[in-house]
Amino acid sequence: MTATGAPAPSSTHRLTAALFAGGVATFAELYAVQAVLPALAAEFSLSESTASLAVSVATGALALSVLPWAFVGDRVGRARAMRWAAVAAAVCATALPFAPSFGVLLALRAVSGVALGALPALAMAHLVARAEPARVAAIGGLYIAGTTIGGLSGRVVTGAVAAGWGWRWGVAVTAVLVAVAVAVFVVLSRGDDRRQPRSRATPSGGPPVTTTLGAGARLRAAFTDRTVAVFYAQAFLLMGGFVTIYNLLGFRLLDEPYRLPASVVSLLFLTYLVGTVGSSGVGRAVGRFGRRRVLVAAGFAMAGGVALTLAPSLWLIIAGLVVATFAFFPAHAIAASWAGERIPGARSQVAATYSLAYYAGSSLVGFAGAAVYDRGGWTGAMAVVITGCVVAASIAAIGAPRR
Repeated sequence: MTATGAPAPSSTHRLTAALFAGGVATFAELYAVQAVLPALAAEFSLSESTASLAVSVATGALALSVLPWAFVGDRVGRARAMRWAAVAAAVCATALPFAPSFGVLLALRAVSGVALGALPALAMAHLVARAEPARVAAIGGLYIAGTTIGGLSGRVVTGAVAAGWGWRWGVAVTAVLVAVAVAVFVVLSRGDDRRQPRSRATPSGGPPVTTTLGAGARLRAAFTDRTVAVFYAQAFLLMGGFVTIYNLLGFRLLDEPYRLPASVVSLLFLTYLVGTVGSSGVGRAVGRFGRRRVLVAAGFAMAGGVALTLAPSLWLIIAGLVVATFAFFPAHAIAASWAGERIPGARSQVAATYSLAYYAGSSLVGFAGAAVYDRGGWTGAMAVVITGCVVAASIAAIGAPRR
C-alpha cells in the first residue's frame, strides 16, 4: 500500500494477474463441455436440449451458489474463499473424464458449478475494494478478458482434442489447463489476505456507504436498488442469449447443409478472441463515450450480430458470430463493474446477485433456447436471443444512470 492508502503498483499488477488467471480457470472448466455437446448426445443417445444440460446444470448450480459465497467471502476473506473454491473446482475437472454415465457427469458438473461460483461472486467486489476508482473499469475489463480466454481455450482445446481422440480426452486436457491456471491464481492472490480494503467515497448518485450493515440489510440493498437491477437485467438477458448461440452452433454446423467436421466447428470458438479485444478495450470506449452509451450500443450491436446468423451463408454466420461476441463482452464488463460500485456497503452481495442473474440466464435461457431449437430450429432459437438483446438494451437506455 502507498502512503495515501492506494494499492502499490506491484499489488495492482498482482491483483490484475490473479484475477486474469482465475477468469481463465473458471471459464475454461465451466464451458469446456460446450464444444462436445454433439459428442455427448451421440454417446448417450440424447436430444439437443438434454445434452445442453451438461452446460445448464453447471451454470444453474453456480447461480445458486453465488449468494452463499458472498457471505463466506465477507466472513473469511474474498481472496481466501476464492482460493478454496478454485482448488475444489480443479479436483472436479480432473474427475470429469472418468464419468461412467451422463447422470454421473451431470453430478460432477453440478458440484463444480457450486465451487466455480466463488470467483464470479467475489471477484468484482474484491476488485472494486482494492483498485483505484480510475482503474476499476480497465482491470475489470482485463478480468473479463481472462474469462474470454478461458472460455475460448476450454472450448477450442476440448473440441480439437475430442475431434481426434474423443470427448473424454478433450475434457482431460482442459482439466490440466484449469489446474495450471488455478495454481497461478492461488499463488498470486495470497498477499491479498494481509491487505485490508481501503475506504472508498460514495459514488456520485449512489446510495450512502454503510459499512456496518448486517447480512440481511446487505442482501436487501442488493435486491431492492432499482438502478442496480438494470445491470442484473443485462446479465440475465445478454448472457442467456450468448450461451444459447454457442450451445447450438455445433448442432447447426454439423448438420445439413454445412456438414462441417467437428474439428472445424471447434475452431469457430476462436471468435472469442474478439471478445477479449472488446473487453480489454472497454476502458477507452467508456472514457470517450460514457458507460451508459457504450452499454446500450453493445446490446443493440449484439442483436444485430445474431440477426446476421439467420442468413444461410456460412460467412455471414461467422460474421454475425464475431459481431455478437465482440458486443457481448464490453456490455458484461461495464454492467458488472458498474453494479459493483453502486452499493459500497454491500459489494459482495451485489456482485453475487449480478452473478446469480448472469448464470441464471445462462442456465434458464440457454435451456429454453435449446428447447425452442428442438422444435423451431436455429431461426426460432435466435429469435429468442434477439428479443432478449433488444429488451436488455432498452432497459439500459431507460434505467442506467446518465451521469
